[in-house]
Amino acid sequence: MQRLLYFIVSVFLLQACAQPVQDGPPTLILYNGNFFTADTSGLEASAVAIRGDSIVFVGDTEEALGLAGDQTGLIDLEGAFAMPGFIEGHGHFIGLGQSLENLNLMYTQTWSEIVGLVADKAKDTPAGEWIEGRGWHQEKWTESPGRTVNGYPYHDGLSMVSPQHPVVLKHASGHSLMANQKAMDLAGISSETADPVGGRIVRDAAGHLTGVFEENAMSLITAPLNAWKDQRSEAEKQAAFDRRVELAATACLAKGVTSFQDAGSDFWTLDQFRRLAEAHQLPLRLWVMISAPGRAEFSRLADYPQVGLGDGFLTIRAVKAYLDGALGSYGAWLLQPYSDKPGHFGQNTTPVDSIAALAAQCRKYGLQLCVHAIGDRGNREILDIYEAALQNNEEQPGVMPGLRWRIEHAQHLHPDDIPRFGQLEVIASMQAVHCTSDAPFVVKRLGTERARTGAYAWRSLIDAGAHLANGTDVPVEEVDPLPCIYAAVTRRRADTGLEFFTEQHMTRTEALLSYTSWNAWAAFEETEKGMLAPGKMADIIVLSEDLARCPDESILKTRVLRVFVGGVERELPAVKNPS
Repeated sequence: MQRLLYFIVSVFLLQACAQPVQDGPPTLILYNGNFFTADTSGLEASAVAIRGDSIVFVGDTEEALGLAGDQTGLIDLEGAFAMPGFIEGHGHFIGLGQSLENLNLMYTQTWSEIVGLVADKAKDTPAGEWIEGRGWHQEKWTESPGRTVNGYPYHDGLSMVSPQHPVVLKHASGHSLMANQKAMDLAGISSETADPVGGRIVRDAAGHLTGVFEENAMSLITAPLNAWKDQRSEAEKQAAFDRRVELAATACLAKGVTSFQDAGSDFWTLDQFRRLAEAHQLPLRLWVMISAPGRAEFSRLADYPQVGLGDGFLTIRAVKAYLDGALGSYGAWLLQPYSDKPGHFGQNTTPVDSIAALAAQCRKYGLQLCVHAIGDRGNREILDIYEAALQNNEEQPGVMPGLRWRIEHAQHLHPDDIPRFGQLEVIASMQAVHCTSDAPFVVKRLGTERARTGAYAWRSLIDAGAHLANGTDVPVEEVDPLPCIYAAVTRRRADTGLEFFTEQHMTRTEALLSYTSWNAWAAFEETEKGMLAPGKMADIIVLSEDLARCPDESILKTRVLRVFVGGVERELPAVKNPS
């Protein structure tokens, strides 16, 4: 029935493309282009006509130009490839802006390099101010940092170069951090401090602190950091927020991202997004999840969903929760122990019954539930929670039509659970670039068989009828869809050529849909975006390579030439890291 409905809609769209525009001439026509429409019915087009912020015609150049009026803008694409604007399916928008202000450690190759960057930053930072950074990953360093615990270095070298500055450096995954001695002193941390539930203070066999804090233990360090930030006035906080929005939006648009699905923001941040949207100051479209509301905040969910604020630039209709951690920091919750850390199963960061209670609230208020789960135990627990929460569904017990609940990451699955995504209609919101980024250490963590049968199992999920979404999880990775698309179709690292179980790859068309129409569907926005068709938002990008047909290696060479958001072309300045 669903396929029949899709066929009928596709035929309607094809007919609509051939019909003349009824309500006056277009304001802009892009013609003589090579358009990927993301319409799976096979619609081909060389032109798109736009009126205001919406598409009114998709089809042949000659017919499109025949619609032009005296005031219609005309842009000859000269055969260039164009497609719907990329939709980032899972990222952290303000985290991206913040990462562009602070030390970017994503490309560092050694611990000594990181220590050197902090030393340089400390020279130009007033004593007592916090120094922040993010992006280090011990599994990606090219030389040993010396003494280690589970591959983590000790804080000693870091503390030596920054005695007057508290320092916090977040792991690339965002699920652990390194703190120097000054930060630990301000937090009141000693070797006697107990591990919090769902977290670990990493110590050596003698009980000495390494400076690394995993999962919920990170809050011990971020509490004094946040208290320091809270000393600012509300006006200062808003100015800093607006600056981060500007930085993040500039980075996104430069990469062709016209819509961004934000994977968790607190209520203060939601208010700031709403302030900017209502003032028409959001440069791109945001779809936002409410971050991990506790039981005391459940009543605030009654104010949501809020859809299409600021003329379609802000929607808040989902809730984000966290069940486990990340594989790189041994936080993913596994059914069997880590292969390289015997006896350790990972971390359950939020009690299962708390997630179940949140699920009930989402059903009550009509909100999408999006739960972070990376390990196979974490994914099974969430699938169980979803299934139990849906048993009372009067329409179809045990299935979730219309709800579109999501599991964020769904990275490592037990093969028995893969069919459940399709059966329960749970969206697997995955990030293809994590596959190739993490490939050097996944087999070490899981062993060959678990990695082969359940790690980043896109092909198995698609073939089992699951809906997928795609993204970068920025600032865990760069906010660049192209490496994500490349990873989806090759499962190969561009630097070393290392391949990761390539039988799980996506087709080229699937990879493009996963960054356009699939992400729109995962956000209830398929009637508005994700495809080039009459009535859709005129969010369009023009690229230097034909992503639908170019050789795999050319994907990474692609440049963004033009970006249109709501029919308005946006300037594409170079993105620079201000730190």
